[in-house]
Formats: sequence, C-alpha cells, structure tokens
Amino acid sequence: MTETTLKRRLGPGLLILYGIGIMVGAGIYVLVGAVAGRAGIYAPVSFLLAGLAALPTALSYAELSGRIPVASGEAAYVEQGLGRHRLAVFVGFAIVVAGTISAAAILRGGVGYLTGIVDISWIFAICAIGLALTLVAVIGVLESLALAALFTLLEVGGLLMVGWAGFSAPPVMDFSDLSNLPAPVWTGIAAASVLAFYAFIGFEDLVNMAEEARNPARTMPLVVLTSLVITALLYALVSLAALRAVAPEALAASDRPLALVWQAATGGNAGFLSSIAVVAALNGVLAQIVMASRVLFGLGRRSAPLAVFKRVHPRFGTPALATLLIGALVVLMALSLPVAVLAEYTSLVLLTVFIIVNAALIGLKAQGGVAQFSVPVYVPWLGILTSLAMIGANFLHVA
Repeated sequence: MTETTLKRRLGPGLLILYGIGIMVGAGIYVLVGAVAGRAGIYAPVSFLLAGLAALPTALSYAELSGRIPVASGEAAYVEQGLGRHRLAVFVGFAIVVAGTISAAAILRGGVGYLTGIVDISWIFAICAIGLALTLVAVIGVLESLALAALFTLLEVGGLLMVGWAGFSAPPVMDFSDLSNLPAPVWTGIAAASVLAFYAFIGFEDLVNMAEEARNPARTMPLVVLTSLVITALLYALVSLAALRAVAPEALAASDRPLALVWQAATGGNAGFLSSIAVVAALNGVLAQIVMASRVLFGLGRRSAPLAVFKRVHPRFGTPALATLLIGALVVLMALSLPVAVLAEYTSLVLLTVFIIVNAALIGLKAQGGVAQFSVPVYVPWLGILTSLAMIGANFLHVA
C-alpha cells in the first residue's frame, strides 16, 4: 500500500442516500412507538421539533465540511478552529469508538431479526455478515455507497408501504378536523422530542466522506441539509400514518409498532418488515464501517502513533488497513460485549463532540476567511445550547 489521498468519486445523489440511510436506520421500526408513548397523537410534532433541534449543529457541520473537506473532519475542525491538537485527536478517536460501537449494536440487532426468519446460528451470521460488509468497504467507496444506496431505497420503500397502509386503514384518529384533536401536552411532546432527537444523529458521519466528494465546497452543505430535511419529513409522515391507523397506547406497547399499522390496514402478516429491518441493519453497519475507517485514516495523518492507518490501497483507493481493523472490532464487539449498554453512551459522546465542533466553528469565524456556504455566528452558539439541553435531558431521563 502507498500513502496517497482518497479519490474524489462521490456525487450528491449517493451521499444524500448514504445520509438518509444512516439517520433512518433500523431505529424507526421501534422509535415511532416509543415517541408515540410520550407525545401521543402529537408524535409527528415531536419528530419535527427534534429535527429543528438538530438543525443548528447540522448547519455548523455543513459549513465546516465545505471549508475543510477532509477525512476525520471533526478532528480537522477542532485543530484548525481551536488550535488544540490533543483535543482534535481525542474528538476523532471518540467518533471512531462511537461508530464502532454503533455498528456492533446494529449488527447484533439485525442478526436478531435475521435469526427470527432464517434458521441460522447467530454467531455464524455475525461473523459472515461482518466479514462480507468489511470486504465491500475495502473494495471501494463507490461500491460501498452504491450498495448502501440500494439498501436505503429498500428501507424507504418499506416505510412508504407502511405509510400507505396507515393512510388507507380504517382511521382510529381523524386528523382532517384539527378542532376535534385533544389539547397538546407540551411536557410530553418535549420529552418525546428528546427521544426523537437521537433519530437524527448520523448527519455528522457524512462530513467524514468529504475528501471523496466531488466539488465538496458546494456538495457537502447540500448533502448534509438535504438528508436531514428528508429524514425529518419521513419520520413525521410515517408516525402520522401510524397514529391514524393504530392508537398511540398500542404503538407504545408494541416492540413492532409498524407491523401493527400494516396489519390494521391489510389484516395480513407483516413478516416482510423483519426482512426490511435486516436490510436497514446491513445499511447501518456498512455506513459506520466506511465512516469510522475514514476517521481513523484521517487520524493517521495527524498522530504519529496512528500513522500506519494513513495508507491507501493502490488498487482500491480505500484505507484498507483501517477498514479491516474497524470491521474486526465490530464483529468482536457484536459477539462478546454488552453492546446495548455501551450504545446508551454513544449519543452522549456524540453530543459532547457536537459542542466541541460548534465551538471550533466559532473559532474559525473569529479567524476570518470566506466560505462558499456560511451561517451566522449565532448558529453554532445555538448548536452548543441544544446539545447541552439534550445532555441535560438525557441525565434527567436516566435519573
């Protein structure tokens, strides 16, 4: 392998689908019920409010990804904006750890769905799927994101089918006459928004693909914001369709809430949703392996102890060693660690990173310079405040 830069092969279409796939993920198949349990019929409002809460930080990432289009984006932002090398390496390492844990949790959850529809050993399934996805990530970024795009289209197609089912089922709640709706309980809507906020964590993964994007100064802001908006609308529409067909109490009590929507409309078996959940899991695992390997590659260029990872395969043009290591760690964690417990802390790690990255943008703006896509300086301050609020709300929820 020879040291070089990553190839710019990615256009906005693949990157937008990559972003949607990360944010939608397998979580929507349970998250709709959990949010409905707190917000009731106003669950769609909670999803939209959560998307708005994520927007300031997404805007900060959009500007930074255009200003500094490199792998291990967060580390580069912190180094240039705050001038703290060790903090930059820490932030990059935190992103690698969070992505690896997330991939392991998704892999284990997806295999759980798979073993429910196919008679196969879960250990073999984790090893085989983890190896296959790692090899795809090694072969090429274009191939990886093309496969991820296919997975995303299947996911979204399944969700649209559920949406159609919800809007065609006999209504348990008529949303056409807003005057008949019960008064909103804003404390419940706010609590649901905190939960729904985690549905939008994932847009930050996109910036680590900036070094492989064509015309990143224009492409990356477009990709980050478009994928966030589409995801917010998708969550809101699916939750609205679900609440039209099934009472919020029933959605909240079910571990397969969207299956209830399908059954309410068709009376048939919703087993196909398990297959789509497996596809969603494969998408999530592949996306996290690709992202974390790029961050590790970028850290190799900034930290001497990690320099071995800054090499790119001469044929595939990917950080092969970094990808193989991340893939191996994902499989090992999925097999051996209490991933569900560790995954609870992933969001807290990322929210801390959001605070530091927003501070880095404030520092960059203070240094001057012109960006093709620029946001007002109050935007990163809003990003810091919303991230602090989400951390506080998380601790209150745990307590």
